[in-house]
Amino acid sequence: MVGAQVAAARTATGMTQRTLAEAVHVDVETVASIEQGRRALMPDVAERMDRVLDLPGLLTVAANEMPMVDVIPPWAEEYFANEAEAIALSWYDALLVPGLLQTEQYARAVFSCRVPYMGEEKIELQTARRLKRQDILYRTVPPTLGFIIAEAALCDRLGGDDVRRGQLRHLRECADRPAISLQVLPLGLTAHAGLTGSFILLETSDHQRLAYSENQRVSIAVHDANEVSILGQKYAMLRSQALNVADTKNLLERLLGES
Repeated sequence: MVGAQVAAARTATGMTQRTLAEAVHVDVETVASIEQGRRALMPDVAERMDRVLDLPGLLTVAANEMPMVDVIPPWAEEYFANEAEAIALSWYDALLVPGLLQTEQYARAVFSCRVPYMGEEKIELQTARRLKRQDILYRTVPPTLGFIIAEAALCDRLGGDDVRRGQLRHLRECADRPAISLQVLPLGLTAHAGLTGSFILLETSDHQRLAYSENQRVSIAVHDANEVSILGQKYAMLRSQALNVADTKNLLERLLGES
């Protein structure tokens, strides 16, 4: 409905999708996706559209009041768009294998653990979305990717022993990819910089540096340069505290041998 409202307002002013896109500083494909309901209208874009289309804040209200049931929240929409075009990404995960490195079976097991249970249909949809995101690993020129995974995440047997073994094998293969730096933060440390939880650092194609942080029921996009810098310092410290790439490969091989 919100997309249809954008299209109706644009048509009433005689603007094309391209002229509207240029006026609000987004790609024409973004406008088309919004109008077709394939992409959420983010509040900042809605505000610019209201000004350009001479609307009294109607689209801004619609964007801010969009129900979150069965839709991708605006921050996630922004993250997925930036992730797909990223030139560099650094990911620390304290609880799980990062989504970009998950096997299909592992991803399905993760979504099956959600409480309340989301049902088979939604599990399959979410699994397919997660796997689709992994397309960036196979770009002709992939982004520079750094991953630090807490060893505890590798000890869990989500989905069972076969799923864990397949996931460990996949990680070992990913560790040999030239664009990927994979490190494990070992068990038994007396201190480390990742105690406050998982986060992602991302550099966009226009060299903007962003960060994303996830908690139990709250996920936020971080744009403030000072906050992004602090997370960057945390990631740098975690790299020094984690096993190096060679030792990480040895650990994965040992875990595979024990599984």
